[in-house]
Amino acid sequence: MNLILLGAPGAGKGTQAEIICNKLGIPAISTGNIIREALKNQTPLGLQAKSYMDSGDLVPDTIIIGIIKERLAQDDCKEGFILDGVPRTVPQAEALDEMGVVIDKVIDIEVADADIIKRLSGRRVCESCGSSYHVHYNPPVNEGVCNACGGKLITRKDDQPETIRERLNVYHTQTEPLKDYYAKTGKLKIVQGQEELSETTKLTLAALEA
Repeated sequence: MNLILLGAPGAGKGTQAEIICNKLGIPAISTGNIIREALKNQTPLGLQAKSYMDSGDLVPDTIIIGIIKERLAQDDCKEGFILDGVPRTVPQAEALDEMGVVIDKVIDIEVADADIIKRLSGRRVCESCGSSYHVHYNPPVNEGVCNACGGKLITRKDDQPETIRERLNVYHTQTEPLKDYYAKTGKLKIVQGQEELSETTKLTLAALEA
C-alpha cells in the first residue's frame, strides 16, 4: 500500500507513520530524515537542501522530488511506502503524479491549532543529553531538570509559540490545499487527532481499512 500522511506540524504524523510501518511492514519515508541522511553523506542534493534550510526557507520542489525519487527506487519500497512530510505543496503532488507514483490512500490527521500550540510549546529538551520531556504529558521529576543526567531543560526555538504559529501559517497556506487535491481523487481519509495517542492510532488504522 502506498500512503501519504498529511497533518500540521505536531499533529502526530511521524508517530502514526511508525505504527503503520510496523503493522504493514513498509518503510516510513520522512523528508526530514532523508534530507538529514543526504546531509550526513554530503550528497549534492543534500548540500543544496542545507543552503535553503540554513536560511529558514522551504526546500524547493525540484530538490525534494529528486530526493524522494532516489529513495522510492530502493528495494524496500517495492511492496509500498508511507510518505510523511511530502508532498508539501500541490506542485509537489503533481510532480509525484507525473513521476508515475501511484498513491492508494491519503490520511489527513486533523488537530486544532490551539491544541498543537499546547503540545509543541510544552516540549522541553535537555541541553546536555538531549532527553525529551513535556510539561503536561511527560514532565520531569523536578521542574526544569533532566531525570537522566540532571542537565538543564530548555525550549527549542522550533517550540516557541511564535515559531509554531508561523509554521502553522505556512502549513495552512501551502500544504492544506492538498486536502482538496486528494479529495477530488476519492483517496482522502480524515482522522480527528485525539488526546490519547492510542485512540488516534485506532482511528488511523480504521481509515486504512475503509
